[in-house]
Amino acid sequence: MTEFKAVVFDWAGTMIDFGSFAPMGVFVKAFAEFGIEADMDQAREPMGMPKRDHIKAMMAMPPIAAQWKDCYGHAPGEADIDRVYEVFVPMNEAVVVDYATLVPGAREAIEILRARGLKIGSTTGYTRSIMERVLPIAAEQGYAPDNLVCADDLPEGRPGPLGMYKCFVDLVAYPPAAVIKVDDTEPGIAEGVAAGCLTVGVALSGNYVGKTPEELAALPENEVADLRAGAMQKLKAAGADHVIDTVADLPALLDRLSA
Repeated sequence: MTEFKAVVFDWAGTMIDFGSFAPMGVFVKAFAEFGIEADMDQAREPMGMPKRDHIKAMMAMPPIAAQWKDCYGHAPGEADIDRVYEVFVPMNEAVVVDYATLVPGAREAIEILRARGLKIGSTTGYTRSIMERVLPIAAEQGYAPDNLVCADDLPEGRPGPLGMYKCFVDLVAYPPAAVIKVDDTEPGIAEGVAAGCLTVGVALSGNYVGKTPEELAALPENEVADLRAGAMQKLKAAGADHVIDTVADLPALLDRLSA
């Protein structure tokens, strides 16, 4: 149908978990275990990074770093990041299946792409242990990508290109320009840019809007437009070539590109 050979999707906020809710409360709860107060906005800011890097970015935020120093008498260091991460992972494993519902229209979009001969890859900021909980739930709903690259599979994660390089090998899909990366976060888009792929951001289902489909449906269109514009600005700034509302809109975008 076109020169494209594969599409590589992110997971939370892109293919599952409309609004990207699963990790947010867990970050807040994990920090609370150490007497540190973090809020949902702080938890959302580094979304898309590997989860240890995400915690490191939160700990570098001045309000959180100041609390840590007050509690423990020193600025947070690598060992402290490891301590929070060790608490976070099992917490996230416990709740992730509750948020593993496919984004509306995602399964149908995948069926269209496969019918057109495209391979389906995936990368994520989640660890392999977390994704082992998600994969069977997604498969039950009709989504089983051809590969999966997790945050802890490689020595370096997003925003670097290694995860995409692994996808090229797994999917036997190259050159990079023949592969599309679809993501809802800046680090995820940057991952695709760094690898030389066409990048597509998803605005309304993702982290930067942070609403359920029901919450979005209840909003006036002008408020939805404002939320879309804010997410689009961040995704475009990260290097997204195109921005759509959700993955359900991807086949139509590919039709326009091939035309």
